[in-house]
Amino acid sequence: MKFSQMEYHRIDLEAVKTRFDELLRAMEQTRDFEQHYGLFMDMQALNDHNSTMATLASIRQSVNTLDPFYKDESDYIDEISPELQAMGIRLAEHLLESDLLPEYENKLGKHYFEKLRLQKKTFDPAIMGDLAEENKLATQYERLMGGAQVEFRGQVYTLSGLGTFLEDPDRSTRQAAAEASWGFMQANQSELDDIYDKLVKIRHKMARKLGYENFIQMGYDRYGRTDYDHEDVARFRAGIVSHVVPLAEQGFAEQKDRLGLDELTYYDVPFRFRSGNPKPQGDKDFMVNQAIRMYDELSPETSQFFRLMVDNELLDLEQKPGKMPGGYCTFIDDHSMPFIFSNFNGTSGDVDVLTHEFGHAFQVYTARDQIADLRWPGMEAAEIHSMGMEYIAYPWMEQFFGKDTEKYFYDHNVSNIAFLPYGALVDHFQHWVYANPEVTARERRAKWRELEQIYNPWVDYQTNDYLNAGGRWQKQGHIYSAPFYYIDYCLAQICAMQIFKRSREDRQKLWDDYVAICRVGGSLPFTEILQVGNFSNPFDQTVVQESISALSDYLASVDRSVIS
Repeated sequence: MKFSQMEYHRIDLEAVKTRFDELLRAMEQTRDFEQHYGLFMDMQALNDHNSTMATLASIRQSVNTLDPFYKDESDYIDEISPELQAMGIRLAEHLLESDLLPEYENKLGKHYFEKLRLQKKTFDPAIMGDLAEENKLATQYERLMGGAQVEFRGQVYTLSGLGTFLEDPDRSTRQAAAEASWGFMQANQSELDDIYDKLVKIRHKMARKLGYENFIQMGYDRYGRTDYDHEDVARFRAGIVSHVVPLAEQGFAEQKDRLGLDELTYYDVPFRFRSGNPKPQGDKDFMVNQAIRMYDELSPETSQFFRLMVDNELLDLEQKPGKMPGGYCTFIDDHSMPFIFSNFNGTSGDVDVLTHEFGHAFQVYTARDQIADLRWPGMEAAEIHSMGMEYIAYPWMEQFFGKDTEKYFYDHNVSNIAFLPYGALVDHFQHWVYANPEVTARERRAKWRELEQIYNPWVDYQTNDYLNAGGRWQKQGHIYSAPFYYIDYCLAQICAMQIFKRSREDRQKLWDDYVAICRVGGSLPFTEILQVGNFSNPFDQTVVQESISALSDYLASVDRSVIS
């Protein structure tokens, strides 16, 4: 079914409650596993339908944040989500206390029930109002950013729309575009501070109600992290400071020299080459056609799947007024199909969307026959599929970039190295924030700026008061909407770097392992998924060093004459 034909209707909460109670009572009255499991699957169908309606409303609201109908529907879903979550906890309690639990563990695996225990731990009816308020605040941030209308040289742009000017060869254009973009943030700083302050305090309040010291462990538990903790992550961040920051700094120094600049400022960073950044060689339709050819040649599975996505309008790729910034992949349960959202702006990032988000989409589609809670792995594993696909797609990049292909490869790898310290910075900042929930907005910005000197020592904000005061983090939506998510990108990036290395050694074996971890879905924790795919554990600093070395060796071999 085409996306435009997918019917939305408001969730009837009372009808859902009635049906849920009927199914739960029937489950409580049977001791026969097959009958019990059949009722469990009826419960899954009910949950899938609710999720489908919520997802359709969310997609259509993000495509057009100015649409009043889906604005109201999104607000309604924010309000009722805690009640739907409460029903999920009641089901979890029943399963965990059931005499049939050993048979369920044999059927679905033990990790599913480990996640249910964490879901139970992170929810109580006493926090339902707080959860609804958290949802509303996160939505408020998304609408503020999605509704941005920034005037620039006589035209009005979204924040995503300004992206192409940030890579302009003319330095004055880059500076003006950057100032316009960050000027929007500064003009809305008071509201951004207020939203975040309320989010931090409400998350801390929920954590305290549930018996946590603060929100940090609750945040980890909400993501179902069963095989590592914040101390493991702190050691991982320390490894990035030791092994990656110097290499990233070297990359920026080389960029400064390559551009012939006395200093590399914040508005110079997005512009990598004097001859211009690598750009795709055509418009959206050209890009999709090249992607069809790429996935046709990659494998029969990717060919069939991507054509299905295109035919059913399950990609919304172009920027437009009122569209939320960024990109994502989600899953529409009743239709067993993913949806990819992005904001093409004529940069190499457009190609990355067609590989990165496709990696997510291919994974969840491959695991579509599992129950909802097992279709997606944890975020740190999920990002292996997306970041890894960026490297798996390398043999087809010439179709998109032509003569700039080598420049794209170089830029992609330098950018991936530079990202790791930034991702660790975002994570460290959030740990500090939630360990100190009562600090002021000014103190948060000062802490960000302090941490920038450790993780991103090369940044030069010139006379931009907003950035010099520590405001850069406010454009990172994950900090508002998905606390503690960001380190997942760093963990996965180390694994993706292993994919880069392995793809140059035994491509078929790599592809087989990649499909295997897609198929696993969320049935295993992160470190066990790594074992399925024959990946080394990124929490080991030796692995970080080895993975980085593979990219460093490649960069050293690049002919600098083709990347001027």
